[in-house]
Order: sequence, then structure tokens, then C-alpha cells
Amino acid sequence: MREGSAGERIAEDFGDIVRRESRAVVYGELTAGLGPALDEATYPVLSGLARGGPKSAARLGHDIGLDRSVVSRHADRLQAAGLLRREPDPCDRRANLLVLTDEGTRVVTRMRARLAERFDAYLAHWPPAEAEAFARALHRFTQEALLAREP
Repeated sequence: MREGSAGERIAEDFGDIVRRESRAVVYGELTAGLGPALDEATYPVLSGLARGGPKSAARLGHDIGLDRSVVSRHADRLQAAGLLRREPDPCDRRANLLVLTDEGTRVVTRMRARLAERFDAYLAHWPPAEAEAFARALHRFTQEALLAREP
């Protein structure tokens, strides 16, 4: 077993998972063959909208860690491909919300299925009880970490 506290070991592994290079490879695999507007750069925009619903480019950028101008540029590509649309914000008519189209929702569903298949493949050599225990523990860890961030 590696040295260090559980937190230290998790921090090291988490760092490996979230490295830009790791994300780019995974996002590239998830979007492969789904159209020229979909790639590792635009994936977070679609995924963020699917997870959080319609949002302004600024709010979505904050949520996914990208600048508003970068989100807007990616949204232009996704809109041209018919995967999202812009609608007036009912709370501020000067602003627009980014909204997934039905096709955008279908693409996100396909990408999420690919991601689940990838994780299932990673866990295929694990005993089923261990894989299930890991899934439960990761869910608990994520939920508790998210709750700790709330004011």
C-alpha cells in the first residue's frame, strides 16, 4: 500500500484523473464520430448544460471553469450543429440562455452511455461486489464533498 493518509492518496489520484491531458483523452473518446462540432473542447459545454439546465454563457463558464468568451465560442459551434440554441433570459431580456436542443440531449445521452461503458470496462476485472462498493463510496464521497462547499 502507498504511504500517506487516505486524503493524501486520494488527492494524488484525483490529480491524475483531472489533469487536462486525461480529460482531453476521455472527452475525445466520448465525442468521437458524433459530428465535427463535438470534441474535447465543446464536451464540457454540452455536459454542463445537461447537468445544470439552461444557463447564460457567463454562469455556465463559472460552473465548468471556462471563461464566458470561450463558452460563447464553443456555443456558436454547437448552435451551428443544431445541438443548442439561444433563448432570451426571462429574468433579463438583454441576456440569452444556452439551451440544449432535442438533438443535443440525444447526443449527451449517447456520450454518457459511452462514459458508463468505459467505466464498466475499467471495472470488468473487479469482483462485482467491490465494483458496487466503489460506486457507492464514490457517490457518498462526492455528495459529502459537494455539501461541504455549500454556504
